[in-house]
Amino acid sequence: MLKKTVSVAGLLLALVLGVAAVVVLPWLGLAVLAALLVVWLAFTRAGRQTSSVTAWGMSTLPQRWGSVSVVVLGIAGVVGVLVALLAMGRGYEATFRATGSDQRAIVLRSGALTEATSNLDQQSVMLIGQMPQVARNARGEPLASPEVVVSASLTKRGGHEGMAQIRGVGPRVWAVRNRVKIIAGRRFRTGVRELIVGKSAAREFAHTAVGSTLTINGQPWKIVGEFAHAGAHDSELWGDVNIIGTAFHRGSSVQSVTVRLTGAKAFDAFKAALASDPRLKVQAQTTKAYYADQSKGMTHIIGILAAVVAGIMAVGAVAGALNSMYATVAARTREVATLRAIGFRGGVVVFSVLSETLLLALAGGLVGALVAWLLFRHFTASTLGPNFGAVIFQFRITPALIGEGLKWALVIGFVGGLFPAVRAARMPVTDGLREL
Repeated sequence: MLKKTVSVAGLLLALVLGVAAVVVLPWLGLAVLAALLVVWLAFTRAGRQTSSVTAWGMSTLPQRWGSVSVVVLGIAGVVGVLVALLAMGRGYEATFRATGSDQRAIVLRSGALTEATSNLDQQSVMLIGQMPQVARNARGEPLASPEVVVSASLTKRGGHEGMAQIRGVGPRVWAVRNRVKIIAGRRFRTGVRELIVGKSAAREFAHTAVGSTLTINGQPWKIVGEFAHAGAHDSELWGDVNIIGTAFHRGSSVQSVTVRLTGAKAFDAFKAALASDPRLKVQAQTTKAYYADQSKGMTHIIGILAAVVAGIMAVGAVAGALNSMYATVAARTREVATLRAIGFRGGVVVFSVLSETLLLALAGGLVGALVAWLLFRHFTASTLGPNFGAVIFQFRITPALIGEGLKWALVIGFVGGLFPAVRAARMPVTDGLREL
């Protein structure tokens, strides 16, 4: 019983160490381990025996397409779903991160988490613009944009209703957000019910082409231009802050002020100046930090969903791998016994069976990653953002993401192959030889 307990403990320890090595080690570390394994296979007697047995086992794959396909397709499904879900989270996060900059700051009411929960009066707007860290144009005007963010129900191109985000911006927004480029039509005019639409919003919502008229809150709004932006603003419609504030019954108050600073290093002084003014009850962040924070919640939820779904599927994939490799070992009882009888050690059998499973797992991971890349590399999704308007983003399948999926495949292959490999190595030689 003591021997059996030690054996089980050793097997569990090997399982934990193997999974931990795949999960914790970066790909460079795994590559080093693979290189050491190649050296062992090439220059040691046990390694050459392992290579021979593994090559022989791989040569029988065409005779086992049914069981092999269970392993490969099961792992491909896990990796494909995992990569697709994580690509959605990466795309959402990247969209928000591309919106911000260290040279721009956003000012909200103290305690507000988003623009939707903030409110600033006109005196606060004026005082914020007077701070010495705010950049100015050639006429000495502060590069500050008081803004209002509202959501409105619009018809999507598929005929369904969706929430669009409409942003009222100040007249100097073009200098504040200088990465926004008009790609069709013109800018909206101050004091007029005109809107410009982001390129992603134009693809998502109907009646947003330049020259069209939208009815919002019972009022007609003319679409006069289309703009492009690498971040979340590409999902918005923009207009004059005063007109939008009046149309949505905001009065003269705004929700935020975005300013362009004299430099990225001026933020700390700007934040301190706001905090030291007793007339202001506001808080400031760089737009880079603010939009990064806005994406954290959704990215975290998507990550949990990906882990749960992939984990459930991984259990099925491990079961398929175990069933397949146990059947393979059972079918090769005589061969394994013969190898043991002529001097092949149990470790050689373990490495050969485990190597076969890991190679099949890696093949399944590559298939799953390829399918996810082909299906989702240009896929666009839409979800509600922190201000209750649509945020349109593109899935981002990166090499790092594919690497993460392949690690999952290797873990599944290791878990699914270790127990059958150990069983094959422990098989009594006499039992196998009786079948000859």
